[in-house]
Amino acid sequence: MLRPLLVVPLVVAALAGGWLARAALLRWRDLRAAQTYELAAEQRPMLLRAGGAVVCGMCVTALAVVVALGARPAASVADETPVAATPRPAAPPASSAATPELPPVVTHFESVGHPAGGDLAEAVVAAPDGRPRKVRVWVPAEYKADPKAVFPVIVLHSGTAGRTADAELPDVFEGVSSAVKLGKAKPFVVVAPEAPNGTGHPCDLLAAAPQAVADDAALRAAVTGAFRTAPAGPGGWGVLGVEGGAPCAAAAGLTRPDLYGAAAAVSGRYDAPALATAGAESAGNASTRLLLAAAKGDAPGLAAARKLQSTLRGGKGRAAGADVRISDIVEDFAPDRERMRLVRVAVQYLAEMLAKQA
Repeated sequence: MLRPLLVVPLVVAALAGGWLARAALLRWRDLRAAQTYELAAEQRPMLLRAGGAVVCGMCVTALAVVVALGARPAASVADETPVAATPRPAAPPASSAATPELPPVVTHFESVGHPAGGDLAEAVVAAPDGRPRKVRVWVPAEYKADPKAVFPVIVLHSGTAGRTADAELPDVFEGVSSAVKLGKAKPFVVVAPEAPNGTGHPCDLLAAAPQAVADDAALRAAVTGAFRTAPAGPGGWGVLGVEGGAPCAAAAGLTRPDLYGAAAAVSGRYDAPALATAGAESAGNASTRLLLAAAKGDAPGLAAARKLQSTLRGGKGRAAGADVRISDIVEDFAPDRERMRLVRVAVQYLAEMLAKQA
């Protein structure tokens, strides 16, 4: 009778220990991510779960010994070779093939600067694969002027793994702000997520699985929960990529017109066949609106834009119906001046397209 009665608590203790160990591991990952970005984090939940896992492990070991000894006949115990106690079940390793759980969305953004007269804040938000990544949000000077106003959003893609676009292009917010000051656009909130690691050029791989990157539910939930923005959707959200981030913006606009009302790609180089294939299978019934902009003297950039435009027009499905425009008139005496003016043109285009769908 002893063995059947002990099997039930043994199984319960093993399951509880495994669950607590896995919960402690997830909390430890969140704590490391928070420390990386200098955010405050509470250690107590992780320590409580780890302690509980240890206690459950001790209980499993003790119960396993009792069950093993109780299952052996008394007359043969002295004749048998000693049997080791059954080891307790271990927590799933960090490299488990199971899909990682999506941690709670972090909506506490901390100020990290004031570029272009606005405010720049930063937080850690789960990426589409569940891993923590840095997200920066820039709000314009007009954000504080009217506490009841809501603002459209530009998602600004980066072309460098592990970095946000503003780290590569610190003057990008000046371009957005200048479009407002010149009366060419209404103020935008700009969201700059960190590009994923694993490749030196993240945007080059988007054609393989574009929807997984473009449909960033955790990002939208974090931003709309922490800032006064238009609801996520084509009436209030657009996407922008400059230079290395341009293919990301083009892929997001082509594959998810149901999420982004317009897309602008500036000074990019594109895999036209891959983008056309991805755009042919885009979600929903919304129309794709895409601006491809390059400076007048950027011959390779303009050639890449025209090739993508012609490939889309000759493509299949929804890609063939995309409204693709090219801007090739910007010219200035310095590359940084041209980039700022190109960003201004892109912001004006996004404002006009989103206003038509609002």
